[in-house]
Amino acid sequence: MITIDVRWLSASGIGTYLRNVIPGIVATFPERRFVLLGNPAEIENLPLSSSAKVDIVEAGSKMYSVAEQFEIPGKIPKETELYFAPHYNIPLRYRGKMLVTVYDLFHMSMPDLVGGLHKRLYAKYMFDAVRRKAAAIMTISEFTRDELVRFTGKGRQSVHPIHLGVDDSWFEIPASENPHGRPYILFVGNIKPHKNLGALIKAYSMTELPHDLVLVGKKEGFITGDSASMFEAGKFEGRVHFTGRVDDALLKRYVANADALVFPSLYEGFGLPPLEAMAAGCPVISSDAASLPEICGDAALYCDPYSPSDLAGKIKHLMGDKALRDEFREKGLVRARQFTWESCIRKTCEVVDGLLS
Repeated sequence: MITIDVRWLSASGIGTYLRNVIPGIVATFPERRFVLLGNPAEIENLPLSSSAKVDIVEAGSKMYSVAEQFEIPGKIPKETELYFAPHYNIPLRYRGKMLVTVYDLFHMSMPDLVGGLHKRLYAKYMFDAVRRKAAAIMTISEFTRDELVRFTGKGRQSVHPIHLGVDDSWFEIPASENPHGRPYILFVGNIKPHKNLGALIKAYSMTELPHDLVLVGKKEGFITGDSASMFEAGKFEGRVHFTGRVDDALLKRYVANADALVFPSLYEGFGLPPLEAMAAGCPVISSDAASLPEICGDAALYCDPYSPSDLAGKIKHLMGDKALRDEFREKGLVRARQFTWESCIRKTCEVVDGLLS
């Protein structure tokens, strides 16, 4: 029996991972019984085979809460051979064999942007616990593996870097009208301080381009985390546009019709938006920080995320050179096709099989 915590199923980041990987794991081990812990209504929407041996156990405790440390261990069946924790908030009281996925170590690497000493202390305690208790760890990039070792030591278990995938639908976006109505440069992501929107807005103010700047993602974190940048954005009324979170179909339209995606993040464990933009034929300007060079390879134009003037120069350079944009479109399509969910599932299942045998 394999038990998996899927409470993050509807989330944007970890949820994308779970929605793509869980059906593949279940299909790869048809002889195994699975127990999925989470919201039954969400779990029932997973595309699982009708012959899959899956039991759904409701679990609704809040992430990172004290309550989850009591609820989750109590709902893991005693017959469980492997417990899969898809995040570092592992059940501390669980004594069985455990597989853990780690996405990044942002809370420990960039404490000034975390917002509270308690969050950093919690992350340190839990990551140390992961190193003590996990039978194996998967990371979503080599960068995150190296960060894990940097902050927690080598540990006793194997650490497996396994890249995420790009959904096939990003390569097949139908032609559509510009959803914004004017030429624009695009940012996609949850709008939080480490996404570096302040530098992007300052860079945009230096470009004097006819393009608008469209920011797709929840802006609550941006407002509370970087009010000075929000004030700066207000100077460009009618030119800087916050869409809020949009559905998948509209997101694809925004990406496919953008003249460029700009991703100036200070820290990413992987960074799916640049790859998805490449798949959609949108040229990418990316930060040269964290995992992004590993993921984007030679298919992005890189900038120094700490230098708005460098970012502005790269934006003007790309917007002023059609041949360069075409070159990055071609390179981007090639690069994005190297990242598949099938590969992610296969490598994940190899780790699972090794632990079970």
